[in-house]
Amino acid sequence: MECISVFDMLKIGIGPSSSHTLGPWRAAEIFLSEIRERNILDFSQRIQVDLFGSLSLTGIGHATDLAVMLGLSGADPEHIPVESIDVIITAIKNKKELFLNNQRIISFNPETDIVFNKNFLPFHANGIRFTAYTADQTYESTFYSIGGGFVIKENQDNNKANFAAKRDFPYPIDKADELLNYCLTQNKKISEIVYQNELSLRSAEEVDKELIRVWETMLECIYIGCHTEGVLPGGLNVRRRAYDMHKNLIGVLPYDNPVSWIGVIRKTEVKFRQILKWVSCFALAVNEVNASLGRVVTAPTNGSAGVIPAVLMYYLVIENHNATREQVKQFLLVAGEIGSIFKKGATISAAMGGCQAEIGVSSAMAAAALCEVMGGTPEQVLIAAEIAMEHHLGLTCDPIGGLVQIPCIERNTMGAIKAINAAELALETDPKNAKVPLDKVVNTMWQTAQDMNNKYKETSEGGLAVAVNLADC
Repeated sequence: MECISVFDMLKIGIGPSSSHTLGPWRAAEIFLSEIRERNILDFSQRIQVDLFGSLSLTGIGHATDLAVMLGLSGADPEHIPVESIDVIITAIKNKKELFLNNQRIISFNPETDIVFNKNFLPFHANGIRFTAYTADQTYESTFYSIGGGFVIKENQDNNKANFAAKRDFPYPIDKADELLNYCLTQNKKISEIVYQNELSLRSAEEVDKELIRVWETMLECIYIGCHTEGVLPGGLNVRRRAYDMHKNLIGVLPYDNPVSWIGVIRKTEVKFRQILKWVSCFALAVNEVNASLGRVVTAPTNGSAGVIPAVLMYYLVIENHNATREQVKQFLLVAGEIGSIFKKGATISAAMGGCQAEIGVSSAMAAAALCEVMGGTPEQVLIAAEIAMEHHLGLTCDPIGGLVQIPCIERNTMGAIKAINAAELALETDPKNAKVPLDKVVNTMWQTAQDMNNKYKETSEGGLAVAVNLADC
């Protein structure tokens, strides 16, 4: 049984894509560790990177090439100063050199040493192969970025080691029914069951600290997005809208930091229309930061990073002004567990399942989390997740120009609004009258993903990606 931590589902990293940016970045780090262990790193004269399938087709728009170079340079996506990214990339391109693992300089020309292969490898749509050349040997290693920043090798059995430390959960969970059974037999909330699993990996202090760090990263991302104006990079000339929307909602008021900013928002007018605008503003803010290679939290992916922060902010600034960090931690624990159930039973990779695997899953995660903090029973929490995903089934992934901008940014606002609606519906539902179990929806989503044409799976070969003329943008 694959036991996945909440912090595997909610990773801190750099945008714009968990599968196309964070995953390849992490794959480069693993590759460096492999050649270091084999005593190849110090003798490497050249590194070639081959991108396959979706990583090739939309790699430029998703900054896959940049992520690979940063990973090979030894930079960490969780901690790298965002402002240093352009400095590192510019130096590599101008000098045609790479500071491999921040240890030694080798020749590296991105135009020839990063190869975009449009063919798909059989194991997964997101394939990446690294090859190191020394004077007398060649070493290559192939990885697959399977969504949400998760990276595996082709032999899955060997990759169970990635989760070896997590196999002794007191409450191992693959399906929603198992989670519900634990809640009923132990008389615990979903968040309490998940918290006990996390305590098997680290101390209570570490769990609490990390949950708050995840939330503070989300909050900072929202804050930055609401206070940054201009046009997003990439060539589509997409104007940032969170800045203007935020300004229209709140005006120009004094506040020194994100915490005091929350206090100001809580004092603003709250009507139905304003609620829609605030939730949309929060989601837009996150994904505009993501689109500009900013730091976000995969939730469960970068492309859907705005849904959970937007819904959590809605709860804090509109629904419950007395909420504390305990409710924040509770929210994130539930969201993470729901995401892991979808990952195990279906996919969180748009390259495998379309946007239902990203926005749909994130909406289900947010709906479930909101339902619990608003007093929902475990049964109602799972109903909330089911409702949210049910109304995202079949959603395609068709980014214009291969960029995580159109329609991706707006889709986060839709996912957040649907999550709130799903939570409210679930709270008004008697579980005895519910007709569709969450596990059935997970299975249906996976079947839908398998039936979906590849051109609607993050290849930019169908849908809006071909219907809209880039020259008109």
